[in-house]
Amino acid sequence: GIRAGRASPGLIEHLEVNYYGTPMPLNQLATISAPEPRMLVVQAWDRNAVSAIEKALRTSDLGLNPSTDGQLIRISLPPLTEERRKSLVKLVREHVEETKVAIRNVRRDALSDLKDLLRNKQIGEDDERRAEERLQELTNRYIVEAEKIGKQKEHDILEV
Repeated sequence: GIRAGRASPGLIEHLEVNYYGTPMPLNQLATISAPEPRMLVVQAWDRNAVSAIEKALRTSDLGLNPSTDGQLIRISLPPLTEERRKSLVKLVREHVEETKVAIRNVRRDALSDLKDLLRNKQIGEDDERRAEERLQELTNRYIVEAEKIGKQKEHDILEV
């Protein structure tokens, strides 16, 4: 999901860390927490992994600047720039569109199954028509819900 203005462990948990020559996801080497809205804290389970984790964070394309005291790695996240907010809003809109397409694909598959049931005389025309109407109601409801969630997320992102 897209987290706006709040630090989320999901931002870095799958970051690849070169641990003794083996690439490993960060969440298999450390505990990641978000004690404050703009801060992540990484606590390595093995003290020897701290420098490798810090290096992976620094060299990632996330633009992070971690600081460590030898045991804990703290990452302060800067506030979102206007440009970043706009790109996140665009991303939210793309996610909403993909969700709507997925909902319509489920409807299409269900309609196809209904036609098969009718063709094989497992349901009558009345049942098929009722099921199609119910399917359309559900499709509309979930598309409206996806749009509502998208609008709320856009609002959260644009709120400074």
